[in-house]
Amino acid sequence: MTQVKAWAAPAAGAPLVPHAVERREVGERDILIDIAYCGVCHSDIHQARDEWGGATFPMVPGHEIVGRVARVGAKVTRFRPGDHAGVGCLVDSCRTCEPCRRDLEQFCERGPAWTYNSTEMDRRTPTHGGYSKQVVVTEDFALKVSPSLDLAAAAPLLCAGITTYSPLHHWKVGPGQKVGVVGLGGLGHMAVKLAAAMGAEVTMLSTSPRKEADARRLGASGFALTSDDATFRRLRNHFDFVLDTISAPHDYDKYLGMVKVDGAMVLVGVPPERTPLHAHSLIGGRRTLAGSLIGGIAETQEMLDFCAEKQVVSDVEVIPIEKINEAYERMIRGDVRYRFVIDLASL
Repeated sequence: MTQVKAWAAPAAGAPLVPHAVERREVGERDILIDIAYCGVCHSDIHQARDEWGGATFPMVPGHEIVGRVARVGAKVTRFRPGDHAGVGCLVDSCRTCEPCRRDLEQFCERGPAWTYNSTEMDRRTPTHGGYSKQVVVTEDFALKVSPSLDLAAAAPLLCAGITTYSPLHHWKVGPGQKVGVVGLGGLGHMAVKLAAAMGAEVTMLSTSPRKEADARRLGASGFALTSDDATFRRLRNHFDFVLDTISAPHDYDKYLGMVKVDGAMVLVGVPPERTPLHAHSLIGGRRTLAGSLIGGIAETQEMLDFCAEKQVVSDVEVIPIEKINEAYERMIRGDVRYRFVIDLASL
């Protein structure tokens, strides 16, 4: 085992502090990544503050990891030292259940090994995330990152990117379709960029008129205020697909009314409370209301390749690790456009 510098939450709700974690030695199918940047996801805050329950401490968050390969195991074939590589939300799965065989490791029936606040598949060895100098991961769960992408701006693709790409890809969003994106934050801004890059006509649905200029800069051709009830009347039965990124309570029925017959609305935001829903919102237009998580490893690689082809990256504010606690508070206030990324050279 090798000790690696990191920052960790020592207890639920406690400020993050300097820490050290142990990384395993590089096995024959492992790669060692020198982490260059790690994105800061809102789920990092939820887990570091144990807002979802079941957290273990000390916790090193971070699942939007990019860097350069420093060493490879003897049987590694996909990576060489010096390659750009990434690690997302998963570091392993059972690999044998039906979802895993379908490249849907995120739905592993045994439960995957998450990148942090989890364990390896032995259910004993704790996993620690990317707020650290290095990570060791099996090559099967590492991602190739094109050198054409800015590394710092590519980091959030490993979570925010795949979380929005996966439903857009699964529901076959493309040219000629009208897409609504609900909420312009870390997820929403990636949804706008990706849907536009896929050729869809994108409308941002937001409560804030101040976000219109940004939405259009990111690729939206339309903008509508959801704080105005007239918007829901004007856009009734308008969209083929709506991607809802909001994690605050809101009225699903109103947004479903914007969806065409046989259209779909997909949730990637998770409000803290149950949301009421009237069956007629679905029955009245044979609409689908669905949810989506991240993607599997193959789909995540496909997303990264698509982003390299289209030159799609996240809008980021790069910070030193010493500002992580300040960044958490700013995220809660919505004071970031649109993703914080830690420069691990500061560690």
